Amino acid sequence: MSQNTQIRIAAVTLFLGVTLGAFGAHGFHDLLVENGRTDNWQTATLYHLVHGVAMLTIAFSSQRSLGFNFMLAGVLIFCGSLYLLALTNITKLGAITPLGGVCFLIAWARWIFHRKQ
Repeated sequence: MSQNTQIRIAAVTLFLGVTLGAFGAHGFHDLLVENGRTDNWQTATLYHLVHGVAMLTIAFSSQRSLGFNFMLAGVLIFCGSLYLLALTNITKLGAITPLGGVCFLIAWARWIFHRKQ
């Protein structure tokens, strides 16, 4: 994946993180309170934004990394499942969330064992 593509994906990820954070605080607030899922939404937004910044950092680095792809998968699976859980209150969605967490862990582990070429 090219650097420009990674930068754009990271920017879209951050744009959506801010947008979803705002919707959680305003547009979906009553539904999240009714479902008792405000904490799930806040966790999803936090992880979404933190990993979006990490993706942007990777994109601007001179090192192309598979970690970028795992972070993107983590945002989609971990955060996405928490957003859906919070909105729908379908608790079975919680079973998917750890898969996204594993994607985040793999991404960070790749940096732990990263060697500069």
